[in-house]
Amino acid sequence: MAEEECELNEKQKREIAKWFLLNSPAGEIQYIAKDLRSVLNDEKVYNEAASEAFSLYNKSHLICLELPNRSGDVLVTSYNELEENEFLDPRTAQVATVDHVKQVCTDVRPAADEELSSPYIEEFRCALDAEMLKYVAEAYPKGICSVYCVDGKDVEGPGSNFELVVVISAAKNSPQNFCNGSWRSVWNIEFKEDVQMLEVRGKLQVGAHYYEEGNVQLDAKHECKDATIFQAPDDCAISIANIIRHHEAEYLESLEASYSNLPDTTFKDLRRKLPVTRTQFPWHNTLQFSLTRDIQKELGIDK
Repeated sequence: MAEEECELNEKQKREIAKWFLLNSPAGEIQYIAKDLRSVLNDEKVYNEAASEAFSLYNKSHLICLELPNRSGDVLVTSYNELEENEFLDPRTAQVATVDHVKQVCTDVRPAADEELSSPYIEEFRCALDAEMLKYVAEAYPKGICSVYCVDGKDVEGPGSNFELVVVISAAKNSPQNFCNGSWRSVWNIEFKEDVQMLEVRGKLQVGAHYYEEGNVQLDAKHECKDATIFQAPDDCAISIANIIRHHEAEYLESLEASYSNLPDTTFKDLRRKLPVTRTQFPWHNTLQFSLTRDIQKELGIDK
């Protein structure tokens, strides 16, 4: 007797919908949301799932949104989030209100003094921001970057430690060609004035999705560390930018080398070294094999 189908409750449907939304490839969440809405056929469940998932997705994917007054762009990250839907753009000293589900900025206001870093921290942040703008313009045709102070933003002068975060986000979406891709990197820089050192920690993530007559996805992650000496703001900025440039270029080269060798290494390792016949498969002459002929032979079926 066939098992009776179990009807999912609202909570289960919501969690499944959230999973699909959160695991959407870069640039594709709106398409998946549209299909989910149709499949669920339940506005209440869909809206609950979307309100939770979109916010997490936008921040994890470091999406970039244009400010309403066309004065610049704002990155949506956990590092510049002030309130649930408010995100600071330190470069323009503005705070954007974001509609996560529609992925648009709905309002913008000047940042309050207490939301900005102290003049001392701003020297370091602005110097690093300027260097990162140069680097991203060279390395990423459609890249966006920003620098935030995540610890010690009220430090007024030498003698205390603080931490900056560099966020780089680049995406290339081409749905008409059935492919999308993204680059995300986050660099935490701890300024340890007591030991006159800077500790740099990077997290890089590359995603790609190709779905023409198939479904192939890449989700590669990499972490690295480095250090340099504590110097004046401009010198610190140059040293940090060089470290980031070096590690990102090195990782990109390793990816290119790895995937160029896929046919000769990884793909071959996915199959048996020897088939059940204990003889090597003649890849140079596969025409001698016929699956239909072998099946007919085994089953004793005549043509």
